[in-house]
Amino acid sequence: MKTKNKTNKVNLITLGCSKNLVDSEVLLGQLKANDIDAAHETNEDSNIVIVNTCGFIDKAKEESINTILAYADAKEKGQIEKLYVTGCLSQRYKDDLEEEIPAVDAYFGTMELPSLLKRLGADYKHELIGERLLTTPQHYAYLKISEGCNRTCSFCAIPLMRGGHQSRSIEEIVAEAKHLAKNGVKELMLIAQELTYYGLDLYKKRALPDLLNRLADVEGIEWIRLHYAYPNKFPLEVLGVMADRKEVCNYLDIPLQHISNDILKAMKRHTTKEYTEELIGKIREKVPGITLRTTMLVGFPGETEAHFGELMDFVEKTKFDRLGAFTYSHEEGTSGYELEDDVPEQIKNERAGELMNLQQDISREINQKKVGQVLKVLFDTKEANYFIGRSEGDSPEVDNEVLVDAKDNFVRVGDFANIKITSTDDFDLYGKVHA
Repeated sequence: MKTKNKTNKVNLITLGCSKNLVDSEVLLGQLKANDIDAAHETNEDSNIVIVNTCGFIDKAKEESINTILAYADAKEKGQIEKLYVTGCLSQRYKDDLEEEIPAVDAYFGTMELPSLLKRLGADYKHELIGERLLTTPQHYAYLKISEGCNRTCSFCAIPLMRGGHQSRSIEEIVAEAKHLAKNGVKELMLIAQELTYYGLDLYKKRALPDLLNRLADVEGIEWIRLHYAYPNKFPLEVLGVMADRKEVCNYLDIPLQHISNDILKAMKRHTTKEYTEELIGKIREKVPGITLRTTMLVGFPGETEAHFGELMDFVEKTKFDRLGAFTYSHEEGTSGYELEDDVPEQIKNERAGELMNLQQDISREINQKKVGQVLKVLFDTKEANYFIGRSEGDSPEVDNEVLVDAKDNFVRVGDFANIKITSTDDFDLYGKVHA
């Protein structure tokens, strides 16, 4: 019988998106299987630190570099012994990082998990595919159904860091879902760089509807949530599954990025304003009451005040339930990098602010209509005097929350409860347990 390694303790730091978080959870599972003491973003003393980086846009890169520098400084002060860097930033800028931050013991790309494990004295265990140590609360988990992306959007560097689209098999994904459910997971957030492309490489068709039906059959899974559904050639069959299966949330994260045909063409999004408006109409027709989340990118090269005004008009008319905005980042290696980054940073930030102010008004209006409704809520945590949960229309971290006063109500964290909404603010709902 192997004895647990008492000499090393690993602290794993995760930056960036939920896809990165899943990679970290897989790494933690591998380390545990190799009897290596490892924790996620722990405050306990650790002699080895691994930073899983993001390299998507300037702000994310800056955060990753600052984190690496902080731990490099800790190493030079003798506070840690080894520092390793992995993830998207390391994949994209490995040579530059090795030269600029030599205090790091080794850099690894997004596909080099076996090499990282070997450096830590561990073996990559193939039998653990689909198993991982959750860093989220036990009742929900992100489920990555594919890796990489075949799109060539001119602003996006993801294919440079993650490679082309590779779907996982339905059988492998379902096996992982069963394992998660067995360990208490009730909600699955399906993630991919492009969810709706799923299956084209393996099954020669868009197989997301088939996957959803199989996942909805997994015992113990009550909510399945769809993130990052690319609008072009959207498989409308997904909406039928959503309407038919109570386990599939009436929720769709569909990043549109813009609405002006000029900007969509320059972004290489392969879609149009007319197609987008028609698609949103079909989605709302087939799944009445669906919660729609989107993201918009402002300040793309060539975006004029007229283009931005068109975007604002579209958002005001469409009234998305959830919307996030980010500013254009001029990324080398993308086709957008060949364009002149001609929108000043201040204008980019002002436009993002205007868009979010508009969305705040829309969110307030939508929330007010929910007063008096009874919603099924999954509770994630208790903070101060409130139990905090989410409705079917809310994903963790990015969406609204439902707050219930703990002095007058009791719910169990990790469980569902019916909550009658009594009041709202711009982005959150307040309620009480409904018998």
